[in-house]
Amino acid sequence: MSLSSKEFIRRFEEYCPLWLAEEGDPVGLHIGTLDREIQRVMMTLDVRPEVVEEAIEKKIDLIIAKHPPIFRPIQRLTEDDLQTKMYIDLLRHNISVYAAHTNMDIIEDGLNDWFCEMLDIQVTNYLKKTHEIHFKKLIVYIPVEASAAMRQALGDAGAGTQGNYHHTSYSLIGTGRFTPTKAANPAIGSANKAEQVQEARIEVIYPEIIQQQVLAAMFSVHPYEEPAYDILTLDNPPQTFGLGRVGKLAQPMSIDTFTQKVKDVFQLDGLRLIEPQQPKKMIQTIAICGGSGGNFYSDALKAGADIYITGDVYYHTAHDMQTNGLTVIDPGHNIEVVCVPKFIEKMEEWKKEQQWDIEFIPSETNTNPFQFR
Repeated sequence: MSLSSKEFIRRFEEYCPLWLAEEGDPVGLHIGTLDREIQRVMMTLDVRPEVVEEAIEKKIDLIIAKHPPIFRPIQRLTEDDLQTKMYIDLLRHNISVYAAHTNMDIIEDGLNDWFCEMLDIQVTNYLKKTHEIHFKKLIVYIPVEASAAMRQALGDAGAGTQGNYHHTSYSLIGTGRFTPTKAANPAIGSANKAEQVQEARIEVIYPEIIQQQVLAAMFSVHPYEEPAYDILTLDNPPQTFGLGRVGKLAQPMSIDTFTQKVKDVFQLDGLRLIEPQQPKKMIQTIAICGGSGGNFYSDALKAGADIYITGDVYYHTAHDMQTNGLTVIDPGHNIEVVCVPKFIEKMEEWKKEQQWDIEFIPSETNTNPFQFR
């Protein structure tokens, strides 16, 4: 079956919701539109001019990127600058670009979990808590014949997502009674005549942060002029999320052995190692944060990490790490490229589930700006 961009992104956001992104992170649609059908989707770490050339050559309709292509405001949009020309080329060739950044880092079974899986680290906790999400329950009453459309709309808006399940709900059939006034414009019945309708009571839970979109979805499909609904605040424990991960190796390992393991797993020609004056001889507790996580080294210390893995460590921050007795491996920012095959794998699963007629293509362009000589 053909697939619209909106339908694909709806499924993507069920797995990687926008509301999990850090405040100020420019996630979501950056270029183009989601109001079109798509046949080819490309996954990439970065959107660079060479990646755009690849997308044009491969007739891509939609690019999913880990790093937002417009991270800072654009002052001018000219073809004389290769950086801004790529935006023009994307628009000329009707290629939309969507970014998932820190939400991809934070989600369960996301980038930091994949790093731990690759390094045989058993995850015990996240590195730094970012979100504490409380839940609410929506109860809405609707004619039975319209209940399926309501359940679908609420699920598409993000309600009813619980752990590894989505579009969850509960329904109960009963009798609804009402009498329209002369000023009413009822979907069922007429003025001053008592009506009785078989209705479904639909219950869904949702994170309070998406209440506005859940209610908008409810109103968009409800046939009644004035829908009857309740919103309840739940006392269930909040769901927490965080950046990075902390975990343990099955057996203690020397720093040299573990460092070589990191190089082998991520296929690195080299990496940067920061060691204190008296480094530990053996390590077992590992903290990791993909991307540029130097600012979170104090959280690694609080977690009792023997070693911290993160990228883009600043020179003076490295001195602070040394002073505080923390061993750090900086494998570079580009190890995040593992998101490309991992998300292609996820997308292929969704394709099989939904019977989509679509092709998912990993970018083959190397966007790592650094080389070791």
